[in-house]
Amino acid sequence: MSALAKFLAVNGYAVSGSDAVRGEETEKLSAYGIRTYIGVEGSRKELLEADAVVYTDAISPQNEERITASKMGKRLLPRADLLKIVGGNFANVIAIAGSHGKTTCSSMCAHALQAVNAPFTAHIGGVDSDFGNFYTSGREYFLTEVCEYKRNLLKISADVAVVLNIDKDHMECYQNEEDLISCFRKYAESAKTAFVCADDIGCQKLGGRFSTFGIRNACVDYRAVDLRNVNGAYSFTVEEYGKPLCRIRLQARGICNVYNALGAFSATRSFGFDEKQIKEGLETFKAVKRRFEKIGQYQGADVICDYAHHPREISATVAMAESCAKGRLFVVFQPHTYSRTKLLLNEFVEALRPIKELMIYKTFPAREKYDGEGSAERLAEAVNGLFAENVYVLKTWLKKTVRAGDTVLFLGAGDIYYVAHYLVKELS
Repeated sequence: MSALAKFLAVNGYAVSGSDAVRGEETEKLSAYGIRTYIGVEGSRKELLEADAVVYTDAISPQNEERITASKMGKRLLPRADLLKIVGGNFANVIAIAGSHGKTTCSSMCAHALQAVNAPFTAHIGGVDSDFGNFYTSGREYFLTEVCEYKRNLLKISADVAVVLNIDKDHMECYQNEEDLISCFRKYAESAKTAFVCADDIGCQKLGGRFSTFGIRNACVDYRAVDLRNVNGAYSFTVEEYGKPLCRIRLQARGICNVYNALGAFSATRSFGFDEKQIKEGLETFKAVKRRFEKIGQYQGADVICDYAHHPREISATVAMAESCAKGRLFVVFQPHTYSRTKLLLNEFVEALRPIKELMIYKTFPAREKYDGEGSAERLAEAVNGLFAENVYVLKTWLKKTVRAGDTVLFLGAGDIYYVAHYLVKELS
């Protein structure tokens, strides 16, 4: 949401907004001349002056400001509708979709577009180490990531669409897996050009004649071959229709980032940009905040945070941490929403049970009300793991167990990131 606010501000609109708490992002918004309020603090005057009020899916219909705006007769816009309007102001729209990795792929694509000197604007769902979540150098290309929650990705009109993967997530919005696949299929079919990952089981169910990328499948349009792994970071040669183009050496760790890079390379290359410049851009990408980010040390143990909140992401991130860890690996996982935990409980158990040193932290509910069947307590019980109701329990556990040479991995898409920062500061 804040990236869209920044876009409006730099284009001359008066923008204001509210959030639950003040933090780093609200400070950044102030630099753009955007007024921010906490909760309903002072927002009524802003609502009176507003021509439109935009809200995210996390804001319920019972939200006080949303109700007030409706009574005032204001135009109410879901975030996805504003994103569609913004995209309509650009000659070309590049949209990145997928259950996992879309923020990293979008950031990689932004680095590639900068390297080819394209006039573009990037709307990124996370914080890139160089661009933040918003960057603009022109209005020819609009780069954005789109989410399948509530079928929001169908609202974007993309010239180039990327599908990285399709996994069972946000299933409370879909009747079944086929309904989810159908949504991604409509998204890919609506674009002028769509690139899908041929190695992903979910993408293989799309059918259709889409352009493809991958590693294992030899019959793809863009393929990574001759992969070499150095401390988790991969180098590889990109083949275009079977012809070697260039060799790329990534800074970001994990095989998942080879796929993210292929998605970004395919999308950028489709506009005819030089492969060597694209390569240079991809190689400048370092990381996205909360994606295997080392935030500090405690008693000689490395502390790492990652956004992983889906079983597939957890398994991949833990595997990467195990390959890097020199000592013992401690994992703190915060479930994100009761519905996801309830619907994917068996998958969570499969991903978490092998972890020897595991602590489940209280659920980040986001937009949802308490549901015992999908609670963190229920998950901890199912994996025979420990449960922490508060920060004090976490702090006590870490003080008693962590030693020099160990690694502590905090996982989750909720406030666990800020809890981890607080604990590193407190324990140090």
